[in-house]
Amino acid sequence: MTCHNCRIEMVKAGLYGRNKVQRYKCKQCGKRFSEPRQKPFGEDVRLPKETVALILNCLVEGNSVRSTGRLCGVEKRTVLNILKLAGEASERLLAEKIQGVQVQDLQLDECWTYVRKKQGHLKLDEIRDETIGDQYVFIGLERSSKLVVGWHLGKRDRINTEDFIAKIREATAPGQFEVCTDAFAPYANAIDGGLGDRANHSQIVKVYSKPEEGRERYSPGHFIALEKAAISGTPDLDRASASHVERKNGTLRQWCKRLTRLTYAFSKKWDNLKAALALHFAHYNFCRVHGSLRITPAMAAGVADHVWTIGELMNA
Repeated sequence: MTCHNCRIEMVKAGLYGRNKVQRYKCKQCGKRFSEPRQKPFGEDVRLPKETVALILNCLVEGNSVRSTGRLCGVEKRTVLNILKLAGEASERLLAEKIQGVQVQDLQLDECWTYVRKKQGHLKLDEIRDETIGDQYVFIGLERSSKLVVGWHLGKRDRINTEDFIAKIREATAPGQFEVCTDAFAPYANAIDGGLGDRANHSQIVKVYSKPEEGRERYSPGHFIALEKAAISGTPDLDRASASHVERKNGTLRQWCKRLTRLTYAFSKKWDNLKAALALHFAHYNFCRVHGSLRITPAMAAGVADHVWTIGELMNA
C-alpha cells in the first residue's frame, strides 16, 4: 500500500477492530491508514464479507429470514437489509448480463404466491392495493440451457403479462424461436404484440379429471389428455412442452422459502418478495450447477464462462 502523502510504500502496522482490518504505517510521515476493502454490493455494509456471504447462502438454500438470523448470529432486520441490497443488485445484474441472448425454445409459465394474506381474505380497502394478496411470478425459461431469460412479479392480468413479454424481448436476440405457454388468455395478444416478429407461439392445455372427494385443495385429479394448439406463427407442436418451466417452479418453491407451501415464512411485504426472487434467479443462473447440465445455466447459454461464487455475485 502507498502513502497518500509521501507516495512511498508503507509497512504493516497490525490489525484493527473486531473485523480485523489491516493497518499500514508510513515510515516517513508516520501516518496510518486502513486497508481499503470492497464493500458488498457497493453499499455501506458494516458486516464482514464472510457473514454477508453466509447470510446469502442460507437464503438461497431455502432458509427463512428468522432461521438465517439464528444461524448467522444476526438480527432479523439485518437479514432483511442484506436481502434488500442483494435483491436490488441481483436485479441490476440480470438486466445487464442477460441481454440479446440467443434462444431456440422458450417456455413461459406463472407461479402463484401471496403477500401478507390471500386474495379471498382482503378487506374492502385492500382490494385495490396491488402489493397485497395473490401474486404471480412470471418465468421465461430457455429449454436447452435452462436459463431464466426473464421474470416478472405482479398480478395475473393483461398489464403484467405485457410487461413480462417486454422483458423477454429485451433479453432475447432477434430471430425466430419457439414459445410455449399455458392457456392464460392475455398471452396471445401480448406475444403477438411484443414478440410477433420472433415467436412461433404454441399453447398447451392439460386436462384433468375431478379430484377425489376431500382432496380438492391440494391434489389435482388424474391426468387425462394433453391438448396442443398453434396460436401464431408456425410452431413445432411435436416439441411444444411446458415441463421444464414447471419443473423450475418446483425448484423455486424448494429453494425460496417464501414460496414454500403451508409455511409461516410467506412474504409480508411485496418489496421483500421481489428482492428474494431476484436473488434466487441470479443465484440459479450464475452460481448453481444444474444437475442435468453439469454446469450453470449462464455457462450453457454463453453468458458466463465459469461457476460464480456468492462473493462474485456480491461484487458483480
